[in-house]
Amino acid sequence: MLKVNEYFGGSVKSIGVENEEGTATVGVMEAGEYEFGTSSVEIMTITGGKLDVMLPGAEEWTAYPKGGIFEVEKNVKFKVRASAPVAYHCQYL
Repeated sequence: MLKVNEYFGGSVKSIGVENEEGTATVGVMEAGEYEFGTSSVEIMTITGGKLDVMLPGAEEWTAYPKGGIFEVEKNVKFKVRASAPVAYHCQYL
């Protein structure tokens, strides 16, 4: 079954699926800065655009262009910043 998620007044939207491979979402976000919290380990792949990411403990933003991958530990908060629309895939472990 597909699950539709919407955050930040509709500026971030995703569609999630759970199957034999686990849980994953594909989504898009409008330009802006957002903070997310995790309840599991997340592996994010940028599929379109560029996303700047501030992981917990980091002092500087790291840029992830299309094809870039980063991992976020569970039970933390992290920030992302997009200067233009971004598409992504997120796998939950």
